[in-house]
Amino acid sequence: MKHLEQNFKLAKKQERKGQKALYEMFSAKMLAVANSYTNNIHDAEDVLMNAFLKCFQKIGDCRDWKSFPFWLRKIVVNDSISFVRKNKNIMYADLEVAEDVLEDQDNHFLNEINIEEIFSQMPIGYRLIFNLYVFEDKKHQEIAEILNISEGTSKSQLSKAKKWIADYLKTKENGKKNTETIKN
Repeated sequence: MKHLEQNFKLAKKQERKGQKALYEMFSAKMLAVANSYTNNIHDAEDVLMNAFLKCFQKIGDCRDWKSFPFWLRKIVVNDSISFVRKNKNIMYADLEVAEDVLEDQDNHFLNEINIEEIFSQMPIGYRLIFNLYVFEDKKHQEIAEILNISEGTSKSQLSKAKKWIADYLKTKENGKKNTETIKN
């Protein structure tokens, strides 16, 4: 984050040089954040551009250069969620599902996990709540307010997301074992 303070101050004065430098510093990471919500790189790019536009318009609201990365991330996350809610039909199911975590997975298989692949397959309702809870460290009450759902639905969807990931990885591992058996 070399020169963050200097570029932040320039951007606060609406100087293009500072804005460009901040964009170059953070665009790749923020694109990954947006893509983890939208699950479509083109949509993520749209969200990213709008988020940076909003960021530079409201940069005066960010008081300190040290908090800028967190402030920008919040804009990207909120814009991603708004985009998904506006453009996708999200269905939350209210079925009871037992907690099932990745306890019996082999360590060597865990090293081969592709997060992007998992998120591309995960149902969008699960993905939104999982991202907010795990990566954004939101509580169920906050998630419920953000997504306009009940707190119980948030908890249920997180539980289902964990089970879905466990099932997905078990299926993947079983498929890999079957392929290895066939080769031998």
